[in-house]
Amino acid sequence: MTTQVPAPAVVDVLAARPVVTPRRDALRRLRRNRLAVVGAIVVVVLLAMAVLGPALAPWHYRVQDLEALRANGNRPLPPLSPDHLLGTDQLGRDLFSRLLDGAQISVTVAVVVQVVVLLIGVPVGAAAGWFGGRTDNLLMRFTDVVYAFPDLLFIILLGVAFRETAIGEAMNGLLLIFLAIGLTGWVTMARLVRGQVLSLKESEFVEAARAIGVSDFRIVVRHILPNAIGPVIVAVTLGIPSAILAEATLSFIGIGVQSPRASWGSLIDDGTRWMQSEPHLVVFPALALAIALMSFTFLGDGLRDALDPKLRGRQ
Repeated sequence: MTTQVPAPAVVDVLAARPVVTPRRDALRRLRRNRLAVVGAIVVVVLLAMAVLGPALAPWHYRVQDLEALRANGNRPLPPLSPDHLLGTDQLGRDLFSRLLDGAQISVTVAVVVQVVVLLIGVPVGAAAGWFGGRTDNLLMRFTDVVYAFPDLLFIILLGVAFRETAIGEAMNGLLLIFLAIGLTGWVTMARLVRGQVLSLKESEFVEAARAIGVSDFRIVVRHILPNAIGPVIVAVTLGIPSAILAEATLSFIGIGVQSPRASWGSLIDDGTRWMQSEPHLVVFPALALAIALMSFTFLGDGLRDALDPKLRGRQ
């Protein structure tokens, strides 16, 4: 019996072929999604605006240009006015600077809320999926109760109930927004993590870890959760637009970020009073909000397609 030796040319071709890891394959498919790439670029710009906002702003967000306001007949300055690129609001405050402050608030809310969602949703979902039985029943029934309650109504109730307390006044109302939105947004994460744990806990590598005496906590943290990181990243990215929109909605109805901080929702609310004569007071903050929501949504959709193992090798 003779052994066939591959031809040198075939060996060279196989050796020259780059190894495509799942991470590289996902990154390649993400780059091919044009909407996701555009969304990622806008998200990076938004993050830069939030971090560098105070340095980029030509005015402080609460400083009034009273001289320019009086010179304009006590009316908001239009866009492209001297010293005010996007004009001013009805109090003479620079609109561009206030939009930058609104970007900082939106990004902060988005990040902190997702941290709260992860801190609550991941442990609840992991415990329910791993232990099963009564623990799973108890945790999932509690999750169903929270899920059945209208999110926005619950957030509004918390905002109204604690608005005059130390929690409601802390950080100009931002702390209360973090807690209110985070306490209603963890249920989807818990269900997702539970499903991932249920699908992975019977895997061979988990059985091998059990056989050598690895504790339940280490198995879940070191073996199961890292293998479920893809869907979790997608859920976090797609949850950011909901958090930003919820914060803007609260500020629009007057129970969100407190003055003089400038949320995009409060800017839209202020601009509605001047909509007919000074439409830029509504258009610019509404456009900023829409661009932020669409960018995170496009990026989340792209990540979902790129990290889906069913699509691997088809694109």
